[in-house]
Amino acid sequence: MSWNLRPVKTADIEIIAELRATVMRADLERLGRFDPHRVRRRLRDSFSAEHTSVIETDGAFAGCVTLRPAEGGHWLEHFYLAPHRQGRGLGSAVLGTLLERTDAEGSTVRLDVLRGSAARRLYERHGFTVEDEDPVDVFMVRAPRTAAGCPG
Repeated sequence: MSWNLRPVKTADIEIIAELRATVMRADLERLGRFDPHRVRRRLRDSFSAEHTSVIETDGAFAGCVTLRPAEGGHWLEHFYLAPHRQGRGLGSAVLGTLLERTDAEGSTVRLDVLRGSAARRLYERHGFTVEDEDPVDVFMVRAPRTAAGCPG
């Protein structure tokens, strides 16, 4: 499967908000926090177009990811894949490419994932460790890797 990242367009925001609602629904329901309007509004309110890319597979929309510069490194946010694209290595390929970039910059990457989310295993496989937790979120961090693959 071929894939690429392209800059987000204004027209993409609504499809991304719908994707977010779809992929987060089960985890948010499990945590008793699903609100169909709030899940979309939170994306729109925190959307950073200049740092967001659309993920395309074979020329079609497959998801999105935001890698936002922040103090001390970057925040990985809004990393969503269409359900029919999950579990096939696409998320790992995209994440690996982004982490190669941040490693080259010597940047630490942080993210948060919902408690109990299957996505946590993906992040752990790529070297993220738990930095903090609350009743809803798990905050993870990954130090930059050196050429030998070890934390810098």
